[in-house]
Amino acid sequence: MNKVTGAGLLIALGIIYGDIGTSPLYVFSAIINGRVISEDLILGGISCIIWTLTLQTTVKYVLLTLKADNRGEGGIFSLYTLVRRRKKWLVVPAMIGGAALLSEGIITPPISVTSAVEGLAQLPRFASITEMQIVYIVLGIIAVLFFMQQFGTASIGKMFGPIMFTWFGMLAAMGVYNISADLSVLKAVNPYYAIKLLTQYPGGFWLLGAVFLCTTGAEALYSDLGHCGRKNIRITWIWVKTSLILSYLGQGAYLLGLNGRIFANSSLMKDPEFIANNPTVELLRNPFYVAMPDSFLIFGIIIATAAAIVASQAMISGSFTLISVAMRLNLWPKFKINYPTEERGQLFVPAINALLFVGCCGIVLYFKNSGSMEAAYGLAITLCMLATSILFANYLVIHRVNPIWIYLYLAVYFTIEFAFLIANLDKFPHGGFATFVVGGVFVLIMHVWYKSRKIKNRYVEFARLENYLPVLQELSNDQTINKYATHLVYLSSANNPKEIEYKIIHSILNKKPKRADIYWFVHVDTLDNPYTCEYEVQTIIPNEVIRVEFRLGFRVQPKINLMFRKVVEDMVSNKEVNITSRYESLQRNNIAGDFEFVVMEKFLSQDNELPFWERVVMKLYFWLKMVSLSEERGFGLDASNVTVEKFPLVVAPVKTLRLTRIQPEEEE
Repeated sequence: MNKVTGAGLLIALGIIYGDIGTSPLYVFSAIINGRVISEDLILGGISCIIWTLTLQTTVKYVLLTLKADNRGEGGIFSLYTLVRRRKKWLVVPAMIGGAALLSEGIITPPISVTSAVEGLAQLPRFASITEMQIVYIVLGIIAVLFFMQQFGTASIGKMFGPIMFTWFGMLAAMGVYNISADLSVLKAVNPYYAIKLLTQYPGGFWLLGAVFLCTTGAEALYSDLGHCGRKNIRITWIWVKTSLILSYLGQGAYLLGLNGRIFANSSLMKDPEFIANNPTVELLRNPFYVAMPDSFLIFGIIIATAAAIVASQAMISGSFTLISVAMRLNLWPKFKINYPTEERGQLFVPAINALLFVGCCGIVLYFKNSGSMEAAYGLAITLCMLATSILFANYLVIHRVNPIWIYLYLAVYFTIEFAFLIANLDKFPHGGFATFVVGGVFVLIMHVWYKSRKIKNRYVEFARLENYLPVLQELSNDQTINKYATHLVYLSSANNPKEIEYKIIHSILNKKPKRADIYWFVHVDTLDNPYTCEYEVQTIIPNEVIRVEFRLGFRVQPKINLMFRKVVEDMVSNKEVNITSRYESLQRNNIAGDFEFVVMEKFLSQDNELPFWERVVMKLYFWLKMVSLSEERGFGLDASNVTVEKFPLVVAPVKTLRLTRIQPEEEE
């Protein structure tokens, strides 16, 4: 979708700019919270915002990172698939970045919706509204939002574009309205004021933690590349950035007229000591609404709330997509995925929906107001941006970019992002720990799932398939053994078509001999190309042993039951295989034989000697297996024709076993 169209531009506005687009609701509130308003603070803060949006969002993401598209797809996992063959350790920044995006998905709905709803306190009719009443309203909106996910967002999504177009239009109009009252605010375009704030203003460097909130949605521009297209994103960003900067300049112009006053969020307004020490404190919660004309306030609150809901929806949908890709890359346990609509990219992950809902409600109930949530916001996403920088630098290496430019890129963005990270660490004891801990849990899950696979691979033994073909033929023709199935299908992890796992051979020959007319070995290969969906058939012995290899992109769901059926239909139509039952009565009536899938389910054997950490990893892995989809459901198999066979996983067999034989005592 790289073609520029009016519809494409409107879709881009509705899908990708919700998070960064609603930042004017709370960025200035975080910058000036509890501080005396001065020209240095206002001009310096706006200057930092403008140059952060320019360097971090425009240059890094819109101009540079969007070039790293994987067949039109973007996002940190898509970027990882482009570079993962270069260095194995690159999976670490990929996991950290993915976990950070998920944790941001838990904080974005609460802070966006709460910031919008808190505007009600500015209306005379709702002047006495309490903090808990706002909390209840926010929880109600979030509950409805998450409940609606199961029905899909195709119809609602059509409204997102017009809502965000109206929102950005309002930001620009309100900005121009306030700037006209004090044109001196335009001096903030000069980076001198940003440098002055960071170097001369008391505690100025730590304000970067608040400034960073203006660019927290930048990663979404890259993540939604596949939905909107590079050109649509670049064109709409011009309008979006202009509207955002006008909004910040407008708020700044209004605040310059309040020189010497102090703004405070609702948490500080409850602190008697703070109020006693600051008698000039302005009893206002949010500069965004204060700078709005009274006659327009109610409309502004409605539009802001609608935009906050769009921002929340974008983060929730993005989380579903992120998890689905992580599952295909074996970085996350398999969860059930539903497809509420026929629209491409529309999916719903019930387990993740429940997890996000509980997390969002927990954030709202714990922090209660947007001022406190600001402390929890931004810390994790700085790690995501650092991870993207590392992966993109490796992408540049693969494409043989001059090393001078790569080192320059790393020097500039490591400096900026480490500065933001250090400044955000100041938030850690004030709420930053919340998303940091949540992100840490997500990283642990990804690490356990990825590491356990590496540990299991030590155990997997492969055998040359050709060595067992005569035995399989004899078994197939052995009339003394009851037939297990006409067609016996095994899922194989062997990349080499000439090999097969020893556990499969053991299952066929040793456990309980499984006689079948045709043995099928199915292998699924996950490719770096997102939407590849193809297969290859190797007829090893005609009508007796057949291998099918599916090559699926990392965004394609492995519906093996349906795919395998299509393969068999194609082979029958091409007369490559005869699936008619070989029972005489059924064969005479041309009835197709039965198909039975065998899924090998592992359990950790007691006969293991693992190091302590690997033992912990495997314990956690099998616990995650209990709460995730089973193997057969993960591959989309029909439970009615699947046999689940358990086998022990021995990754570190006991090497020494002291056991001495003694002779029985002779009776006298």
